[in-house]
Amino acid sequence: MLKLIKEDIEVAIEKDPAARNFFEVVLLYPGVHALIGYRITHFLWGLNLKFLARFISFFIRWLTGIEIHPAAIIEKRFFIDHGMGVVIGETSEIGKNVTIYQGVTLGGVSANAGKRHPTIGDNVIVGAGSKILGPLNIGSNTKIGANSVVIDDIPENSTVVGVPGKVVGKSFSSDAPDLYHNKLPDPSGEDMLKLQQDIEEIKNKIKELKS
Repeated sequence: MLKLIKEDIEVAIEKDPAARNFFEVVLLYPGVHALIGYRITHFLWGLNLKFLARFISFFIRWLTGIEIHPAAIIEKRFFIDHGMGVVIGETSEIGKNVTIYQGVTLGGVSANAGKRHPTIGDNVIVGAGSKILGPLNIGSNTKIGANSVVIDDIPENSTVVGVPGKVVGKSFSSDAPDLYHNKLPDPSGEDMLKLQQDIEEIKNKIKELKS
C-alpha cells in the first residue's frame, strides 16, 4: 500500500505541470489526499472492517469534496486533477494510468445489488463534468470530452463527446493522453448545421415549384 501511495504522489507531480515538488503535492493536492484515503479505506474494506472504512471515507469526502467508495478498484498511476465533486461508486473499476478531472461521476443507474458502475480501461482520460453511468466498459486509450454523458460501452482508442456521448474519433492514444477540448468536434452543432442546410434546400425547391 505504501508503494502505491508513493507512486500516486509521483504521478501527480509527473502529470500536473503546476506541481513543483513532492511536499507541495502531499500537503496541498486534494486529489492526492482523496487517493491516499482511498488506499487506506480499500485496505480496511478488504479486512472486512467496513464500517471503519466507510467512516474514514466519509471524512475524506468532507475534507476534499471527492467521494471514492472503499470497495471500488483503482489500479496504479491514477490521477485526479483538481477533483472537487468527483464521485466514484462502489463497483467501479479503474485501470492503470487513468486521469479524471473535477466533477466527474462514475455512477450507477440501478438500485439492485451487483455490478452497477463503470469499468474504465487503461490510459483513459475523462474531462471535467463528465458522467459515466451504469455497468459500462470504457475501452483503453479513450478520451472523454468535458460534460459528456456516457451511457453505452465505448471501444478502445476512441474520442467521445456529447449528451449522450458519441464516438467522434478513433485513434491511438499514448500512455499520457492529452485532451484538447478546443479541438474536439461538436456532433450536435454539425447536426444543426446539416438541418439548416436541408431547410434551405427545401425552401429553394418550394420557390422553384411556385415560379
